Amino acid sequence: MKIAALTHLFKIYCVGSILASGLFATTNYELVEPEITEKDLEHWSFQAVTDIQPPSVERVDQVRNPVDQFILARLEQEGLGLMPEANRNTLIRRLSFDLRGLPPSVEEVEKFMSDTTTSAYENLVDRFLASSDFGERWAQHWLDVARFAESDGFEHDAVRSEAWRYRDWVIQALNADLPYDEFLRLQIAGDELYPESDDAAIATGFLVAGADMPDINLMEERRHTVLNEMTTTTGLTFMGLTMGCAQCHDHKSDPISQADFYRLRAMFADMTIPKKSKQLSPRFIPLKDDIPQDHLMIRGDFRYKGPVVDAAFLRVVNQDGESVPKVPSESSKLGRRSALVDWLTDPNHPLTSRVAVNRFWQQVFGKPIVASPNDFGVLGYRPSHPELLDWLAAELVRQDWSIKELLRILFNSATYRQASLPVNEKWLKAMEVDPDNLLLSRMNRKRLEGEAIRDSMLAVSGKLNRKAGGPGVHPPLPSEVAITLLKKQWQVSEDVNDHYRRSIYLFVRRNLRFPMFDVFDRPDANASCGRRNISTTAPQSLTLLNSEFSIETARQLAGSIINESKGGSEEWVDRCYRRVLSRSPSADELNTGIRFIEKQTKALRSENRNVELLGTPFGAPSVDPYMGTALTDFCLAIFNLNEMIYLD
Repeated sequence: MKIAALTHLFKIYCVGSILASGLFATTNYELVEPEITEKDLEHWSFQAVTDIQPPSVERVDQVRNPVDQFILARLEQEGLGLMPEANRNTLIRRLSFDLRGLPPSVEEVEKFMSDTTTSAYENLVDRFLASSDFGERWAQHWLDVARFAESDGFEHDAVRSEAWRYRDWVIQALNADLPYDEFLRLQIAGDELYPESDDAAIATGFLVAGADMPDINLMEERRHTVLNEMTTTTGLTFMGLTMGCAQCHDHKSDPISQADFYRLRAMFADMTIPKKSKQLSPRFIPLKDDIPQDHLMIRGDFRYKGPVVDAAFLRVVNQDGESVPKVPSESSKLGRRSALVDWLTDPNHPLTSRVAVNRFWQQVFGKPIVASPNDFGVLGYRPSHPELLDWLAAELVRQDWSIKELLRILFNSATYRQASLPVNEKWLKAMEVDPDNLLLSRMNRKRLEGEAIRDSMLAVSGKLNRKAGGPGVHPPLPSEVAITLLKKQWQVSEDVNDHYRRSIYLFVRRNLRFPMFDVFDRPDANASCGRRNISTTAPQSLTLLNSEFSIETARQLAGSIINESKGGSEEWVDRCYRRVLSRSPSADELNTGIRFIEKQTKALRSENRNVELLGTPFGAPSVDPYMGTALTDFCLAIFNLNEMIYLD
């Protein structure tokens, strides 16, 4: 009884203290909002995109397009120039992975190597951009930013059975070269703009792609959390601003007030929140009536509503004072989101096009111009090439917001075609003057993501299933992972062919990342990821060397090589290099490979290994099992080369 009495008194004391402080009072709350100052507006990203002309350079012979002029002008200030063009094997491999996420086929390499026309490289860029593989590759970059997953997250992590439709929409939109401004507009307001279009409604899956807790006790808390997350992600994705910092208080570094946050949140206030234990719809569903007023939440607490706020654009990037049109309260279509996308896609908006081209540049060159792609605010990084960033932002608009046209410029530049490895004495000077390659004095080497590594292994082994679209599939998990799961948490797809689908079609569960993707730094989809971490860890090597997937894929590759070969180990080694690394082996590499297969065959035979326990190639029953296993081991070794998982 004494403990209960003390607990009761303590609660009374706490409540009394809160009320006495006035911190959570909903009456007589005076909203004091800091003004936007001239100093605030001086920050580079809040200023209008400037009309920049490409600078003059001394080495005009190194210039292929305006991108090179901006890069070369900075290099020449440091006494540097662009590196020579990489060899053709490197270029086609680099281009194929960057545009398609897959290695080039042996036939594609041979055709490119024998093409002596001056437009051979440009034609290759066009072919890869036109491939359906382009959308499957570049959609993953966007889905990272959009925090896409096919489950709710949190404790129960329930499956969202229709979430995959948004993923497929992104792929199709990119393949169709949907202009970026329309790409943005549909994801925020597709249902308002085109009420009769199902595709437009599916695009709004972006807004509801975040984590959610359907079984939360208080629906008002759920609404508050969902709308806050939606607002935060919209700010990060399209404006590169950390809006979420202003949920509870005025932003500590950027000129974004708490009222700014809730005014932007009011754009989405007409969202339908399902009943308890019911999942979010896979698309934005607006309320038809009883649309609630939106309030500033005192200290971000949903229980303490402050003043009513009207939907409005962010003040610091709304210097013309544009207002959201007022719509009669009885209307079932508020039009707020339509107004928001009109404002965001205005060519004069200082952030939208800059943020977009920075993301594109990052995926092409391995590093963004602004090193914090989700933060263009005061605490974010300043651009390494501000004039180039503005030129690209303006060029995107000049190209009618065409993503493919902008990428065509980047991929055709001499800057992209540079060698990344030492080619002459100038490379050593570039390493000394520009050690972190901030000036792009050479091409960045890029580590492939886990998805591209897996897809590459399946492609070269002949097992990749090119079926597109549909619900996420569930390949088998390593046994050590599978035994830790709850019942039905990962139900392996019945159709074995689905186990070899492209990685973008694998089921995305928030609470369980696919092991191969996990070790290679895939984000968890609980928040927008503008730039993946790139780590180097022991589990990465162990996965590539010891996992059941790696061994089985090596056996498949070995079997395929044997079946298409007429000769012995010399031809096997040559074919393995050309399939996996897109080049022929050097004389030393060829001899080393032959010796490895011979020694490994001899060692396996001398140990009198049980044939059933050997890693014999799949689909090649007539080959000597010991020699075939030696080839499997060689294929596995090639999968583990740096050259396999890095782009030069």
